[in-house]
Amino acid sequence: MIYVDSHCHLNDEAFINNLDEIVNESKGNGVNAIVVVGYDLLSSIKATEIASKYDGVFATVGFHPENLDGINDGKLDEIKNLARNEKVIGIGEIGLDYHWYKEDKDHFIQKQWFIKQLKLADSLDLPVSIHAREATKDTLDILKEYAPKRKGVLHCYSGSIETMKELEKLGFYFGFDGPITYKNSITPKECVKAVDIDRILSETDSPYLTPVPFRGKANSPSYVRYIVCQMAILKEVPLDFMQEKIKDNFERLFHVKL
Repeated sequence: MIYVDSHCHLNDEAFINNLDEIVNESKGNGVNAIVVVGYDLLSSIKATEIASKYDGVFATVGFHPENLDGINDGKLDEIKNLARNEKVIGIGEIGLDYHWYKEDKDHFIQKQWFIKQLKLADSLDLPVSIHAREATKDTLDILKEYAPKRKGVLHCYSGSIETMKELEKLGFYFGFDGPITYKNSITPKECVKAVDIDRILSETDSPYLTPVPFRGKANSPSYVRYIVCQMAILKEVPLDFMQEKIKDNFERLFHVKL
């Protein structure tokens, strides 16, 4: 029994008082790898500290498109220094978010720092964890030009199948989480069915996007098993086969041996 949570936020305040319990419970439920994802400088520092404390826990570091206020090249240099830690396996969570940001000037700033962080990942020979919300065309266009050698994963993918297939051709992976268990969440389920099984990753985005049957409660890496079970159902494959595929995909992308 091997489960992988390729994207969560154990660096969130929701876990400040029970981190040991959450990690131990997750391991007890067969979660062999947990990736704690940074979204600004402080959360990236925290992600690195958490990863350094626990076996089987890793970190990515970077600036989320919603957290670019006050960003500068000096702060990006600090991300670069954090990325040299042996437990840091990627740059992220980076990308574009047009849901809350409608102005062209905001889109310009997001694209500027997305490209800078893609270049940083390439210079460090690391993959990226990408957030793309209502911005799949610009994300695809940028990745066609600036994708790092190690590629990366589109976290919580909910774009079109057509765009997904274009990103597959570029060598990218796709993370799916709680929404694939929701009754009325159609697009993510269709994407799971359509994605190449060698390009799929499981994630929780804890403490957010809690899967059924725990929806309404804080999410945890322990619940990734419900994501993987739903993936197996949607892909029409045995659960142990799905687990093994996800493990192989994770190892291939992040150069980690589980």
